[in-house]
Amino acid sequence: MDKHNGQAVINYNNRKFHAVQNTENGETSSETIFHYHQEGNILTAGYAGGKILKGHLIGLVDESGNINMRYHQVNNKGELMTGICHSKPEILENGKIRLHETWEWTSGDRSKGESVIEEI
Repeated sequence: MDKHNGQAVINYNNRKFHAVQNTENGETSSETIFHYHQEGNILTAGYAGGKILKGHLIGLVDESGNINMRYHQVNNKGELMTGICHSKPEILENGKIRLHETWEWTSGDRSKGESVIEEI
């Protein structure tokens, strides 16, 4: 973690994550690998695996390491899916990051869900 204006800031740059938990209406799984990049407070990631052929996300990281993001992906049915996600970090005992996520599809049935992803 870096210190920024006296506050602890998590830097997600070059970290990889995989899903460890997801609600049934989600498409990510333990086979989905996310590769995060961060410049300043702007976060981007590419991801693929499991039901997801290719996906991207872009988000903003706040002073506490929370992420407000938008994502889009193509699933294994050939559908383009989009959504909104809010992630809250937890630092594990081994120093790796676990993200607790609440998300909502902005395509398809517009349902909501929760997932947990952990740093690999």
